[in-house]
Amino acid sequence: METKDLSEEAHKYGYIEGNQVWLKPFMHFPARQVGDVKEVPEESLQYFAHRFENFRQKVYGLLEKIETSENKGSFLMKVLHLKEQIEKYDAIGDFESLHHRLSAAEAEIKEAIARNRDKNLATKITLIQQAEALQTSIDWQETTDKLKELRQNWIKTGPVDKSLTDELEERFKTAVEAFFTRKKEFFQDKKDMLSRTVDKYKALIAQSEALKNSEEWEETSKKLKDLQNQWKEIGGTLPRKMSNDLWNSFRAANNHFFERLKKHINSQKTESKDKYLEDNLEKKRSLVAQAEALLEEPVQQAVSQAKELQAAWKKVGPVKQEASDAVWESFLVACDKIFELSSLEHFMRKRPLPEGKNSETDQLYARINALRDFIKHDKQELEVLETNLGRLNPNPGNEAFRSMLEGKIKNFNRKIRTKNELIELLRKKSGAQSNKIA
Repeated sequence: METKDLSEEAHKYGYIEGNQVWLKPFMHFPARQVGDVKEVPEESLQYFAHRFENFRQKVYGLLEKIETSENKGSFLMKVLHLKEQIEKYDAIGDFESLHHRLSAAEAEIKEAIARNRDKNLATKITLIQQAEALQTSIDWQETTDKLKELRQNWIKTGPVDKSLTDELEERFKTAVEAFFTRKKEFFQDKKDMLSRTVDKYKALIAQSEALKNSEEWEETSKKLKDLQNQWKEIGGTLPRKMSNDLWNSFRAANNHFFERLKKHINSQKTESKDKYLEDNLEKKRSLVAQAEALLEEPVQQAVSQAKELQAAWKKVGPVKQEASDAVWESFLVACDKIFELSSLEHFMRKRPLPEGKNSETDQLYARINALRDFIKHDKQELEVLETNLGRLNPNPGNEAFRSMLEGKIKNFNRKIRTKNELIELLRKKSGAQSNKIA
């Protein structure tokens, strides 16, 4: 797009207010700041209009891929991601038309997905009917081959509506397993039960019973696992009830020991975990104390140390949930004070006091007044956010935007509280009476 066209687009969908570049409201989205004026306002507008062109090309490129693709369902998450970006992408342009285009693409994709699921449903119902027709067959080998083929076709068939998935899976699984269970029982009943096989099983059960109350955890675990391997190696076929009874006895002895082992291990893990979480809490409390102590340091040095403390914080592991939020909030507030003081000093360096008004008391008053001005600006921003939140429709599609607004409101409230605490700190440092400054 040529510079003239960019300029027209920029003025159509954006504007300059103060030293800020704003996008005009569209649809249900309020006007929002997308950037700052760097040097020339017109060039800043054109810059953000150019950013929109890049974003539009990205959207059109995706739409073109969807149009030519047979598997449209694979693009759904990309479409939803771009729609979400429209709410926060820093640019100036016709976002409304892009939103409509992406919404139309989303609807088309969902319709295609629904069609595919209907087709898959018909296929799976046919496979279930075929499997159910075979479950009473006594032609063991031929039916086995047919059911294996049905299983492969089932796996290859795509998904259906989630509300039907479990029911269909259970029906197919039940039909297939019914045949194989009958087949297994048939061949088991054909084999003679050998007395020596029973004796081997009973010998392993006796050894397991003798070990089940042992507290030599590691050695007994190895012995029982070795008995389990011996059990598997015995082989032979017994009547099902006898086989189950023997197995249940053997398993009961093994389970008795391993349940005791599990409780023993969990007990050790709990003690170790509690100590680990407590140590982490002490480390974080120490970082909070160090951050709070930085208020006594020169600002530039304090900022550098605060960043080091933030990096150290990330390396500390988790703490118990009931203490996590409180210690994090304390650390966050302590660091915020340092960074707010840094911003304040940066602001004051750009606005030197008039000649003759540069005493320590004058400097104090100037900083307190600047903080009050900052608080006033924060409250204005907070009011806009709260108004936007109040106007937001209570539907699921707005939950992401609602969460974003609530997060910003929380941050502004913390900023205001931090600045008020800094004002009180400056008062105490000066030794001035509160009513004298008020």
